[in-house]
Amino acid sequence: MTDQPPKGAPTGNPATLPQASHPAGSYAGPVAGLPPQTGLTTDTAVLTDAYAVIPRTVMRDIVTSYLPGWEGMRMWVLARPLSGFAETFSQYVVELAEGGGSDHPDDDPEIQHAIFVTGGSLRITIDGTAHDLTPGGFAYVPPGTAWSLRNITTGETGFHWWRKRWQPVHGLNHPDPIVTREQDIAPSPMPDTDGAWATTRFMDPADLRHDMHITLVTFQPGGSIPFAETHVMEHGLFVLEGKAVYRLNRDWVEVGPGDFMWLRAFCPQACYAGGPGRFRYLLYKDVNRHAPLWAHR
Repeated sequence: MTDQPPKGAPTGNPATLPQASHPAGSYAGPVAGLPPQTGLTTDTAVLTDAYAVIPRTVMRDIVTSYLPGWEGMRMWVLARPLSGFAETFSQYVVELAEGGGSDHPDDDPEIQHAIFVTGGSLRITIDGTAHDLTPGGFAYVPPGTAWSLRNITTGETGFHWWRKRWQPVHGLNHPDPIVTREQDIAPSPMPDTDGAWATTRFMDPADLRHDMHITLVTFQPGGSIPFAETHVMEHGLFVLEGKAVYRLNRDWVEVGPGDFMWLRAFCPQACYAGGPGRFRYLLYKDVNRHAPLWAHR
């Protein structure tokens, strides 16, 4: 099977952008078109009670979705709330044609949004202020904030889009908007790893107004999560670069660029980065709130 280059992939190396203090790298995306009729149907796609793996090779044109109020867009829905599985967020990969976008991306005022650009140039306007994002660009839009998106490049633009209903807390206001680039954020090495495992944080972990974090996790070749993480946070993990063997519950799964892993709460996880280059993925997790409880009856 021959994969075509993903639409919306960057045409240049983001590390060459002016004033980029931390090189980004490549950003994998879905595969264009369909496989040939001679292709095999066997793949690594799987949905279990604890996790799902959606490999890049099954993110094809015929599984895209569309939204009212948008022009020139299509999207791959990677995650949405499922009762008894992961329930806090949705995650999309969106492709915009030249000039495509929306003046009203979401009508729900309680939803907060995060955007990460993987290809082309995207103009996001937040509360009347316009920002132009290129590959590696990130934006956070608080709930109840007017915003819009438009592709301003020749050709297609690609980006990730997370949505989560913000959970109010007495004494805390909505978080502020965030517009930044991963190239301008120093990765935070994990303790006692000598830099083999590092996290690029788009939200301040000390800011408890945030009830979700979007981060970019990087492992150098041979780096690992050396224990089975088992915790309450739900995860969406989209592999941008490199390969690894990832433990999901009781299984070890080989993953590479463009693959997506979706984990419910308390699903054990660990990984080994396989090399020869670094292994990187976008990570969603819910944080900083009480666990919701059922009403007493």
